[in-house]
Amino acid sequence: MTNLTPPATAVEPVCPATEKDLAAALAESVARGVVRTGGHFSKDRLAGPVAEAATIISTRALRRVLIFEPKDLTISVEAGLPWAELTELLARERMMIPLDPPFAAVATVGGVVATNLAGPRRRLYGTARDYVIGMRFATVEGKIAQSGGMVVKNVAGLDMGKLLIGSWGTLGVMTSVNFKLTPLPPAERTFVLTGTLAETIAARDRLLRGVLQPAAVDLVNPAAAEQLGLSGWNLLVRVGGSLAVLDRYRRELSGFTAGSNDLWPQIENFAQTHLERYADGWVRSRSGLLTELAELAAGDHPIIVRAATGVAYHFGRGLAPEPWPAPGSDFAVMQRIKTMLDPQGRLNPGRLYGRI
Repeated sequence: MTNLTPPATAVEPVCPATEKDLAAALAESVARGVVRTGGHFSKDRLAGPVAEAATIISTRALRRVLIFEPKDLTISVEAGLPWAELTELLARERMMIPLDPPFAAVATVGGVVATNLAGPRRRLYGTARDYVIGMRFATVEGKIAQSGGMVVKNVAGLDMGKLLIGSWGTLGVMTSVNFKLTPLPPAERTFVLTGTLAETIAARDRLLRGVLQPAAVDLVNPAAAEQLGLSGWNLLVRVGGSLAVLDRYRRELSGFTAGSNDLWPQIENFAQTHLERYADGWVRSRSGLLTELAELAAGDHPIIVRAATGVAYHFGRGLAPEPWPAPGSDFAVMQRIKTMLDPQGRLNPGRLYGRI
């Protein structure tokens, strides 16, 4: 992830109010040239630079709850519904979609799914691919395609919707998304271990060798800790469950102290806060062994490491390091899929890896 932004443009977004209108606007716009699509475009600075667009189409007017079946643990919503509103609706029913995406306060449902960005609880709960059970999306031809449905175990046919998850809007425009839900835990606690880098890594190793299953395990370096109101190296553990389960964590997490649950919203919003504070700010993610990531975290820039999944988020300023991973053997397949769904390359070109 980086600070590369789409070119400045004076084009006003088109905000269709219905799925049909959005599909028609997309087909008409693609016929004229490059089209930039999104919701509130809150995560543009985390993506590649989109070419100058003749048209901008936003899903923000598509914000209805279409179907909500609490007993079946499923919900269907339009793609422009703010993620924060969806989270609040589900919380009232003691349910959740535990993705913890960055920019959650301003992002839309479609934006969260299209970027496939997840937060600290990915360690236990997974990503959007684990919760999306169906979707509808507009193609560049102006057609509406449907993938999946409202049944959790729907395996009939090719799941085209999975292609759009993480595609950053380069293959089509989601108009609605169906999710499976999971219950909120009865209670949550946060535990913090402050120490040297070696001590925090050793504590992480002991935790992962045990039988307990925390929702999140994050390592923060001193530069990031300072912005969280902490000091030094810190290992943060988020747990949920019954009071008996939480009490067992308290007993077995030797050396940890009770921390505030308010730490997690700060961590989830760290990227947004950083980019809003610095016009030249950038965010880069890197995967690897914890020992390798810890070497990166020893620098002066804030670093937050998903210590149980091996992903580090580096927050810097000025000239950003090379942001894109080297193309793998599957890159040619990705290019063929792009050509199949967007033959003219008009839909958000460059946004994905700066290459698609």
